[in-house]
Amino acid sequence: MQTKMTSRFSLIGFTMAAALASAGAMAQSAAQDVPGHPRVNEVNQRLENQQNRIQAGVADGQLNAKQAAHDEKQDANIAQRESADEAKHDGHLTKNEQKNLNKSLNQDSKRIHKQREK
Repeated sequence: MQTKMTSRFSLIGFTMAAALASAGAMAQSAAQDVPGHPRVNEVNQRLENQQNRIQAGVADGQLNAKQAAHDEKQDANIAQRESADEAKHDGHLTKNEQKNLNKSLNQDSKRIHKQREK
């Protein structure tokens, strides 16, 4: 029984460390403003804000490691979609691409908010 608890706490600790490490890396990449690209900057700022909310939720105990890892994965998916969209248009986002990314960010934001309320 003690071994199960120890391995469970190790897994939780590892997951939290991985989530925080990826959050830091993603926040650094999202924090870069791209001069003259307001759509890209808006999406990047929203991603950065959500990363900060996830980190705050983990720090104050409102989010557990599993929730944080899921939220991190969703944000990473959005960032990957953004990069793919930018690659299609020489570093720009079309209005429709921005709309789709914002829709996904809105869903993530609502989920993070609900998790932190509990």
